[in-house]
Amino acid sequence: MSFLILVLFTAFGYGLSRYVVRLVGRQVAKRFRRQSVAQQILRLIRALVSLFFFLIGAGLVGLELGNIVLSVTVFSAVIGIVLAPLVGSMVNGLFLLADEPYEIGDMIELPDGTRGFIDDITIRYTKIFTLNNTFLVIPNDVIRQDKVTNLSAEDERTRLSLSVEVTYESDVATARSLIESAARKVDEVIEGGPDIRIGSARYPARPTCYIDEFHDDGVILTLRYWVNRPYKLMNARSRVQTAIWDQLEEENVDVEIAYPHRHLVFDDTSGEARVATREAAERKSVDSAAVRGDAGDSETGDAEGDR
Repeated sequence: MSFLILVLFTAFGYGLSRYVVRLVGRQVAKRFRRQSVAQQILRLIRALVSLFFFLIGAGLVGLELGNIVLSVTVFSAVIGIVLAPLVGSMVNGLFLLADEPYEIGDMIELPDGTRGFIDDITIRYTKIFTLNNTFLVIPNDVIRQDKVTNLSAEDERTRLSLSVEVTYESDVATARSLIESAARKVDEVIEGGPDIRIGSARYPARPTCYIDEFHDDGVILTLRYWVNRPYKLMNARSRVQTAIWDQLEEENVDVEIAYPHRHLVFDDTSGEARVATREAAERKSVDSAAVRGDAGDSETGDAEGDR
């Protein structure tokens, strides 16, 4: 009967905690700007309400608070080593909530190149919804030690670069102008406007093409451009490359994409190369057979002369 009373009070407290969370959830969300912090506050409220009714039930069945605390202390000391990783994840979770390296809804990139959106941040783990339609659940002590790139922290605009190599005979100035014009035609690309400020530096918002390097096969032109959102970077890059290709093909200008040329020169110092062909091999076999036939005829004539 005592155990049943304790279970009933605990279940009632759990159900009441869900109702309390629904009741104060909107006010908590308005009070805290960060969604992850608001969710942790609501989880804490649910746990406190459930614990309160559990303690009431424990008091009714004769369990004193001192005995409960002593039992919990002894139990925690016994399994402390087993729960050490869990405690580490919880501590790191508190640091993540305090440091604010990312927030629910941000797009991040992990050290292995995996990209995804933050779906949930708890005290123990961080849940990531990847671009491959899969979930990653990473303990907080692991993800806090990794190098995580936040692609949509405050300003979602992201700068990309693209290298195009043209021949030395090409009109480099015209090539730069055409590449910039082609990039501005892509919808995802920011075509102009005020300079984008990063720290104390300012960068042009429009696509800009620079002479990057004088390579062996041609001049390398590097295009730098900004995209509105980092969610489809590969798609935006492909569209820019397609636009540049079409622009250079349509315009009747002296611009040619460079590619390696190799010239093989043979002279007196190059040595000799033996090339065996099928016809040469057949001709050699026929000549050998003819020589053997002539030798056989001569031997027959000598034998008849001896007779």
